[in-house]
Amino acid sequence: MSGDVNTPSDPSDRPTGRHNRSQSTAPGSRHILETIIGRELRTIVRTRTFFILGLAFAAVVLGISWISGSVRGGYVPTLVDLLTPLELLVPVVAIAFGYRAILGDAERGELDVLKTYPVSSREIVAGVYVGRAIGLLTAIVAPLVITAMTVVVAEDEGRTLYASHSGVDSPILFGRFVVLTILFALTVLAIAIAISAVVSGTRSAIALSVVALVVLLVGFDLALVYGFSAGSIGDGSLVHALALSPLSAYRGLVFESSIIVASGTGPAAASPIASLVSLLVWTAASLGTATWVMNR
Repeated sequence: MSGDVNTPSDPSDRPTGRHNRSQSTAPGSRHILETIIGRELRTIVRTRTFFILGLAFAAVVLGISWISGSVRGGYVPTLVDLLTPLELLVPVVAIAFGYRAILGDAERGELDVLKTYPVSSREIVAGVYVGRAIGLLTAIVAPLVITAMTVVVAEDEGRTLYASHSGVDSPILFGRFVVLTILFALTVLAIAIAISAVVSGTRSAIALSVVALVVLLVGFDLALVYGFSAGSIGDGSLVHALALSPLSAYRGLVFESSIIVASGTGPAAASPIASLVSLLVWTAASLGTATWVMNR
């Protein structure tokens, strides 16, 4: 009878209840990542400041489109009128969404709690970034989609007039504009996340955010203008040098993919490949910086 009983030959083959319980109860990294994203979304929904910021952004975008009359002229006139305001508004909104994202968690002690779970700093940064990105893109894309729908309803002879002057109007061009605006917003948000990881307090976060905005909106362009006027940047390399600035890269991509394409003529405003690579490098470097700071 004893031969009918299956017993493990090695004690190490015997299952331990403690080991099984730890495997069954410990949350996986994916679950924790989803939890972080959900927490960020709940924070955005509960924060009145983000709601007001989104409404203000929508009011400005829709107001400019309607008051200027560009929605009655077509998609390309509308995006041309919106380009300059978005160059200023998108960085402000993106910085506001991200400049305290990680700092707030550190001040509340939530980062210490998260680090007790099997989740890396990279996953924490990714979860915070994705959660904030969803909220940011909702605030930015929704008004642009409404604007495009308004063009469909309100366009009149202005579009015909635009076409008679060798212009080609199309919702595809406006769609490219929206996609590039999304890429630009995600890049600036990554910079804001890096700021939130580097600073140690709210005052320093605000100060560094203001500096980042000044550098993004003015500093890089002034440096490029100075380099070109001083001869450090030649005519042939100017379009590539413009890619060094996230704002100039965004502006050049919009011109190349939506405005110059529509008109059919015009000098090269940017190197599309260099500009896209620049936005990706800025995003990756900023998130990498945030991860590195958290690992220290």
